[in-house]
Amino acid sequence: MTTSATGATPGSGPTANSMRRALKRARDGVALDVTEAAVLLQARGTDLDDLTASAARVRDAGLDAAGRPGVITYSKSVFIPLTRLCRDKCHYCTFVTVPGKLRRAGHGMFMSPDEVLDIARRGAELGCKEALITLGDKPEDRWPEAREWLDAHGYDDTIAYVRAISIRILEETGLLPHLNPGVMSWTDFQRLKPVAPSMGMMLETTATRLWSEPGGPHHGSPDKEPAVRLRVLEDAGRSSVPFTSGLLIGIGETYEERADSLFALRRISRAYHGIQELIIQNFRAKPDTAMRGMPDAELDELIATVAVARHIMGPAACLQAPPNLVDSEYARLIGAGIDDWGGVSPLTIDHVNPERPWPQIELLREQSSEAGFELRERLCVYPEFVQRGEPWLDPRLLPHVRALADPETGLALPDAVVEGRPWQEPEEAFTASGRTDLHHTIDTEGRTGDRRNDFDAVYGDWEALREAAAPGMVPSRIDTDVRSALATAADDPTKLTDDEALALLHADGPALDALCRIADDVRRAAVGDDVTYIVTRNINFTNVCYTGCRFCAFAQRRTDADAYTLSLDQVADRAAQAWDVGAVEVCMQGGIHPDLPGTAYFDIAKAVKERVPGMHVHAFSPMEVVNGATRTGLSIREWLTAAKEAGLDTIPGTAAEILDDEVRWVLTKGKLPAATWIEVVTTAHELGIRSSSTMMYGHVDQPRHWLGHFRTLSRIQQQTGGFTEFVTLPFIHTNAPVYLAGIARPGPTTRDNRAVMAMARLLLHPHIPNIQTSWVKLGTEGAAEMLRSGANDVGGTLMEETISRMAGSSYGSYKSVKDLIAVAEAAGRPAKPRTTTYGEVPEERQRAAAASDGHLPELLPVLE
Repeated sequence: MTTSATGATPGSGPTANSMRRALKRARDGVALDVTEAAVLLQARGTDLDDLTASAARVRDAGLDAAGRPGVITYSKSVFIPLTRLCRDKCHYCTFVTVPGKLRRAGHGMFMSPDEVLDIARRGAELGCKEALITLGDKPEDRWPEAREWLDAHGYDDTIAYVRAISIRILEETGLLPHLNPGVMSWTDFQRLKPVAPSMGMMLETTATRLWSEPGGPHHGSPDKEPAVRLRVLEDAGRSSVPFTSGLLIGIGETYEERADSLFALRRISRAYHGIQELIIQNFRAKPDTAMRGMPDAELDELIATVAVARHIMGPAACLQAPPNLVDSEYARLIGAGIDDWGGVSPLTIDHVNPERPWPQIELLREQSSEAGFELRERLCVYPEFVQRGEPWLDPRLLPHVRALADPETGLALPDAVVEGRPWQEPEEAFTASGRTDLHHTIDTEGRTGDRRNDFDAVYGDWEALREAAAPGMVPSRIDTDVRSALATAADDPTKLTDDEALALLHADGPALDALCRIADDVRRAAVGDDVTYIVTRNINFTNVCYTGCRFCAFAQRRTDADAYTLSLDQVADRAAQAWDVGAVEVCMQGGIHPDLPGTAYFDIAKAVKERVPGMHVHAFSPMEVVNGATRTGLSIREWLTAAKEAGLDTIPGTAAEILDDEVRWVLTKGKLPAATWIEVVTTAHELGIRSSSTMMYGHVDQPRHWLGHFRTLSRIQQQTGGFTEFVTLPFIHTNAPVYLAGIARPGPTTRDNRAVMAMARLLLHPHIPNIQTSWVKLGTEGAAEMLRSGANDVGGTLMEETISRMAGSSYGSYKSVKDLIAVAEAAGRPAKPRTTTYGEVPEERQRAAAASDGHLPELLPVLE
């Protein structure tokens, strides 16, 4: 069935039998499929009455469960069109204009801060609580005038201005910004999340042909590609941003395409639990547009789509239909299953549909009451997310939201005073708290529990994740001859093709033994027989984190029994104590604690350098770098430059996991994409900040992913030369959420470990000469075996190690210098100390390490 949703010809609809079956399934609460949904979208007359009646029952059940039976909501808002310039060319849009028209009308390329704040202040005086900020997509990419305006006002891009004006709205008016800046990247979400409790972007449709084919409504609009917009919705969920989306119906899509769009929204909603509402908007033709002759979407089309959306999205979903786009047919919309009227302004027009004025709020109240519903005001962020709090609301926004929200219902407080409040970092970010002795009690007392208390919510939907993981875990078929691949590796490993490399990554038995011998020979020729190690101390300054990495057992909620945060003095004390026993480096990483400001990392580096000027500060993963940059409003380059000035010497190349987003989005909910990891490390290298590189394997990955990861690292190293080493990180499964949920396999096998180590040596040769094995994850015997398979480094003494131990590693939290030498001797090789960058260790440091054997004399107290 390919019936168009507009202009259908008589007799082209579904059969009476198919309609009866679909209606019965809807009445019975049976899950619909795409075909049945497409049938129901065409319900009319008594069939439509039947459909809406069952949809209304689903809606009512959801309202009862949410504790607000018989309530329909709206948001009292002002509409702020920050700029009407856009790089897209949608054929139905009258919102977007061109620079010449703005100039002739006496307007700037963007609204000025004074213009924005004037509207926001007047809205606050009228009791509005939402500032709906709408604008065109990335206008600076198309219009030089937009770029010039941003440059003249000191903004790197449009998102930077959106962030800055949102802060001013919060501080000077008290309104809560709801941001609609169009397509956003994962990094854009990190930049904007601290300044807005909610954001939005209409999906509109998943019909790619409407974008790709000439004459389509979205042709020539890069930001309207459905795959791009779906990625935005997923990134919003990964970033724990309450997000509004929806459909624009009647723009040329078929009923099947409309149904497919609804199912795409349901999939994302179930996976991330982050879509706070869906808007079902009906197309209205406008003069002076390419689609001015297109018929409007009829009211029955809208009613049927709302009802089908309710059945597909379920009782917990919030559905909105803009009241100004229907002609007083409010009762029919309520009867179809909506529970929200959207933003309604007593001050500003709907700049997207300027010909359609908002209804008066009292009229909405009256119409809702006649349909048996009480009209209640909500905030731009829906009640469920107000009550969830972290990680959905940034701590800097919580005071602003709580000032306007009813703590019992999460709805708006009717008599709340709307006034500006400071937007600032939480106070006392570095107050020592929690189980700060975890670095040693993890070995004696263990974990309080095998999982954090919000296990079922923080990681997204496990069933949806299981479906997403399945395709990536299917092994590849290997047809390449292993013997010929071994011959190439022995002759010149730089000439290994992808097919040959993949065959070797699958090697086993005698072929694997031969592979490891070849890798060991290459290692010997490249770096000699010395097994290097470093006297270092790990300092994990907090384990409070809401990122939702599904492999991580270290992260805790702030209220969990195993949660902790160190003070700056405690960090410095640990560094000083490490220096006393011969350390040349501290490696510092922590959770993405919502209370830590973006400058916290600078403070940590300074605290160590002030206490121990000679200590090398190896700190802050690329994820922490992005967190710091987005919280401070700095670019990644600016933030890294400031961190270097504060004392940062090198960064760990952790947070890489597998540099393939197919795998990353199963392993992590909210961590940075592969492209952003690459951006951080390459920028660091360009600034003279070197880094390690890593790969965590043995979970939901396959050898083809390892190969892609190695190739990516090799390309980066050939470009920058900034990697000091490559570190293999076998997945520790015991307490990992993704394993406890039954998705990941129980870590790599011994075969996997040997093959990965050998191929790391061969595929990274000669660009990354130092290949490190992890005693923390493999133990003494396992590390010795890796030294016979291509590794030349055993890492560090660590002195305290919490991350792997929390995950279930049984190999302790530290090794003495003698222990590390013994690992080398077990492989028949000499050992040699090194610095972070594989330089010579000063004699004074070697003497201090020898005197203490790299052991801490005592463990620091829990709290001062």
